[in-house]
Amino acid sequence: MNIGSIKQNEAGIFMGRISTLAVAMTIALKPVASQNPRAPRYEIHALTPGRTWVQVGALFELTSNNTGEAFLNGRIDDPSLSAPLQISAFRQDDGSYNIVWQRAQKRRDLTSAFAPKGDEDPAPPFGADGGDAPSGGTPGGDGLGETTAPVEEMA
Repeated sequence: MNIGSIKQNEAGIFMGRISTLAVAMTIALKPVASQNPRAPRYEIHALTPGRTWVQVGALFELTSNNTGEAFLNGRIDDPSLSAPLQISAFRQDDGSYNIVWQRAQKRRDLTSAFAPKGDEDPAPPFGADGGDAPSGGTPGGDGLGETTAPVEEMA
């Protein structure tokens, strides 16, 4: 969903607005000068009501696996927000960027990833075959092993 745009002004600074039902902010991008390939490409700064700039995020340059197109990806976060805004910026033909938002996807549940598939026979519970447990435990496989305590005979 498109939530804003930024374009380069006469001074060469990328500036624009982001607007949602809960957020309306003016933002500017400050280039990051770093030799580290993992460093962000831009810092995101927002204009406060007191007319000062505060850093609220960063954008990293990524390349689409499908199209090879470069785009910017990052997030805006601030204590005043209930959750960070995950954003991407896509360059347009005129040199501006459209800012889009997408809700973060939940990671797959690992238990379902490792669960047996429908066509597989699940393994029986450990020791359920009635044999001894692999550690030499008692029949029935309680997994406790053999006892060394003296056994009293019952009459």
